[in-house]
Amino acid sequence: MQTATPLLVAGAGPTGLLLALELCRHGLRPRLVDAAPGPSPLSRALVVHARTLELLDRHGLAHAFVGRGEVLRAAGLRLHGRLRAVAPVGRIGTGLSPFPFLLTLSQDQTEQLLREALAGYGVAVEWGTRLLGLSTEADGVTVQLQRGAGAVETARTGYVAGCDGAHSAVRHALGVGFPGGTYEQVFFVADTVTEGLDAPGGARLLQISLDERQFSAFFPMPQGCTRIIGLLPPGVAPAEASFEQLRPALEQLERIRVREVSWFSTYKVHHRVAEAFRRGRVLLLGDAAHVHSPAGGQGMNTGLGDAVNLGWKLAAVAEGQAPERLLDTYAAERLPFARQLVATTDRAFTGATSGSAWASWVRTQLVPRVLPWLLRVPALRRLLFRILSQTGIHYPDSPLSQGRAGRARGGDRLPWAPEPRYEPLRQPGWQLLSLGKPTAALRTWAARQPLPLTVVPPGQGEAAGTIYLVRPDGYLGLVAPRFDEPQFSAYAAEWNVRGMVPDAGFQP
Repeated sequence: MQTATPLLVAGAGPTGLLLALELCRHGLRPRLVDAAPGPSPLSRALVVHARTLELLDRHGLAHAFVGRGEVLRAAGLRLHGRLRAVAPVGRIGTGLSPFPFLLTLSQDQTEQLLREALAGYGVAVEWGTRLLGLSTEADGVTVQLQRGAGAVETARTGYVAGCDGAHSAVRHALGVGFPGGTYEQVFFVADTVTEGLDAPGGARLLQISLDERQFSAFFPMPQGCTRIIGLLPPGVAPAEASFEQLRPALEQLERIRVREVSWFSTYKVHHRVAEAFRRGRVLLLGDAAHVHSPAGGQGMNTGLGDAVNLGWKLAAVAEGQAPERLLDTYAAERLPFARQLVATTDRAFTGATSGSAWASWVRTQLVPRVLPWLLRVPALRRLLFRILSQTGIHYPDSPLSQGRAGRARGGDRLPWAPEPRYEPLRQPGWQLLSLGKPTAALRTWAARQPLPLTVVPPGQGEAAGTIYLVRPDGYLGLVAPRFDEPQFSAYAAEWNVRGMVPDAGFQP
C-alpha cells in the first residue's frame, strides 16, 4: 500500500514535536511517527534555558512552561556532605532576556505541553510506527513504515526529518557517519524525594558535590522532588545496579536521606556529531545529529533550537515559497554550533569527573573559593548567562546574515529590550523592525512586500534609524543603519522574503 504525505517527522521527542509545531505554524501539517508504543513517563532532560523559552514564546507557550516548572534561585557547592558555597542565580540574566533565569521542568512535561499545542492543529503522534528504510529521489522520498507487527506501508513524502534519537533509524538509512566516542565512566540518575539538601531558610538549590571520591549533582524539581546524578562506583555492574546498592554510601557521604525513588537508571555519556545534517531531502536534528555530555543542560535545548532553525526553512521550501538552497543554511548554522558545543561540554565534563590530583584540587579547593566571588561580578554573570542560556548563539557566517549597525549584525539574535519588541515574533513569517520613526520609503517598501513593520524605540547601544529585517526564528537577517531600498530589495529577492497570514487552522 502506498500513501502520500507532504512531510514526515520521525521521532516524537521534544525535537520532533517542536519541529512539527513549527511546520504547523507555517501552514504545513506533517505526519509525525514514533517507534515507541506511547509517551515516555520518564523525566530525562530537566533544564529549559532562556533562549528556548523565547522560542516557545512565539507559540504562546513560555508562560505555561514556567507555570509548570521551577525557577532555580541559587546554586550551591557541596564538600564532604556540607554546603560550602552558595551563588545566587535566580535572575542572572536580568536585562538580557524576558526570561532571565534557569527553569527546571521534566522532559515528559515538556513533551506533554508540546503535544497539547500540536493537538490544536489537529496533529497527533502515530505511536508504535517504525521507519524501516528510505530511498531518496530528486522529487521526494519513499519510506517504509511498520506499525507494530502489521504490514509494511510504503509512503511517499516530500521531505523527511530525522528526530529519532542517538540510534536514529533515519541516520542509519542515510549511511551518515556519527564520529566521536564514549566516556568510560558510568552514571546513574534517580528521581527522588530527598531530605537534607535545603539551604538556610529552606531554599531549594541546584547543588554540585565536589568530593574527591565522588561526583554528584542534585537538581530541584517541581513538587518537592530532587533528581540525583552521580558516578556509578567501581565494581557495580550497570545492568544489575539498583539505587538500594548505592543508597548507604551516598546517604553517608552526602549526609542526606532519600525517602522515595520514582525512577532509576544508568547510562554512559557519548560525544558525537553526525558527519552531515542534510542529505538531499532528508535532514537530521537533535540527538540524531549530535550527542554530548549533560554539562550545562544543553542537550534538549539544542535539539529544540535545531527544530526552530529548520522549521520555517523547511516549510518555505516545501511550499515552493523559497529556494532549495535555504535548506543548506540549516547545516551551515547548526553544525558548527554542535561541534563547538560538544568540544565545550567535553572539557567541562572531563574537569568535573577526572580522578587526577590536579582536577581534584581544583574541584575541592579552588572552585568553592573562587566561583561564588566570580558570580558576583556583573560582567561575568552576564557572560555565564549568555553561554548557558544559548542567547549568545549567533550565525555571522551564514549566507542569510548581512549587514551591521552598531553592535548588532546579521545572524545575531534580535536584541532584547524592555519594550515589547519580541511580541511581533508571535506572528509567523519575516518581520521588519524600525528603531524610531520609519521613513516613508520604508513604509512603502514594507507594504509592497508585504511585510509587517513594527516601530520600537532604540535600546541601549542602538541608534535611531536602524532597520532590522528579522527572520521567522527571531534572528537578524539583514541589519542596516538606515533603509536602503536596493539593498533590502536584493536581499528580499534572493530569499523570497515576505510576511505571512496567521494560520486560521489553529484552535487554541
